[in-house]
Amino acid sequence: IVIVMRADLVPMGEAMARQNGWRKVTAIVSGGARRQDSVKVGLFALSLCDYVMIHDGARPCVTEAVIARGLEAAKETGGAIAAVPAKDTIKQADAAQVITATPPRESLWLVQTPQVFQYDIIVSAYSENDADVTDDAMLAERMGRKVKVFMGAYENIKVTTPEDLAIAEVFLGKKAGE
Repeated sequence: IVIVMRADLVPMGEAMARQNGWRKVTAIVSGGARRQDSVKVGLFALSLCDYVMIHDGARPCVTEAVIARGLEAAKETGGAIAAVPAKDTIKQADAAQVITATPPRESLWLVQTPQVFQYDIIVSAYSENDADVTDDAMLAERMGRKVKVFMGAYENIKVTTPEDLAIAEVFLGKKAGE
């Protein structure tokens, strides 16, 4: 496991790893300006391995079941991404906020992490492309690689607002009480 953190937090991360005996953590490194820069730093801090699982700390409610599904899915195509089917109708709008399209909901997935790849595929993707992307799968897709969607979990929320934090606390409390 490689943990990527803001530079000013690395000493705290290293202390936590020592105090908690996180033996599987092989490195704690400083991230970059963009998410993809941080992922790239983390990838190159890894020892050679078969598969890489990229997960955002902003998603603290991931489960072992989601992780297991990701590894199985990645074995099929070399790359897989956690996602859940969209429950809501999605509208596409232009700059004036006028609706331009309504994609069919049954084909839409809300993407999450973890994103799982064969090591060589994702390292090549990061080595060959520096374009701005919103997730790791986009880089693999741009190389012509197939990336499989696997069932994430609606509880695997991204914590970005105070409301998200309150919901995550409920999910994590429920998980701790099981």
